[in-house]
Amino acid sequence: MREAKLEPDAISYSAGISACEKGQQWQRALLLLGETREAKLEPDVISYSAGISACEKGDQWQRALALLGEMRGTNKEPNVISYNAGISACGKGEQWQQALALLREMRRAKMHPNVHSYSAGISACEKGEQWQWALALLGEMRGAGLEPNVFSCSAGISACGKGAQWQRALALLGELRGARLEPGVISYCAGMSACEKCGQWQRAVSMLGEMWRTKLDPDVVLQRWDHRVREGRAVAAGVGAAR
Repeated sequence: MREAKLEPDAISYSAGISACEKGQQWQRALLLLGETREAKLEPDVISYSAGISACEKGDQWQRALALLGEMRGTNKEPNVISYNAGISACGKGEQWQQALALLREMRRAKMHPNVHSYSAGISACEKGEQWQWALALLGEMRGAGLEPNVFSCSAGISACGKGAQWQRALALLGELRGARLEPGVISYCAGMSACEKCGQWQRAVSMLGEMWRTKLDPDVVLQRWDHRVREGRAVAAGVGAAR
């Protein structure tokens, strides 16, 4: 465009930033945002949101939060997409407190978090090993009339697994089935992890069998759990024989 002596406008820059976001090129996305300002053009909410999302995909949570702050400073109110990308970026950076702070900020701005907002927050709590907060967000979702999806429930199950809360993990698996949502390999493995940590190998074996019955494809993770539960059986058999 510049070679043809055509000056990019705000729409052109916004499209370029969005393309960089989709191509996971966060440095280039930020470069284009800088060029937009140098050209004395105001980046709009779409441009900022794409930039934040690019930072999220590039595991740059600090830069994502900086862009959110810059939006407020230029009187560009972040929207749900902006916040969701910021919450997800904080989750990837294991910054669960920051993720919860963004959710609170959404509510203060009278903005309604959606399923993606809550799922990103629950995932952040899971990475931070905060199972109580993960379950609190799941409860808050239901209170807001939003149905947790497979992703949010799986993150909750994994959070319970990390906190050795096997009963709660299995309860969430039951909720998935009750909502006619099919638990995936991640959901089952998270549940088995919770059972393993609490010495509930029989329940882990039961879940493993359920995975086979539902024709979920076994992978390396599944084979690892099959090996672990077999070890648990052997140990239990040895203890029984000793008695």
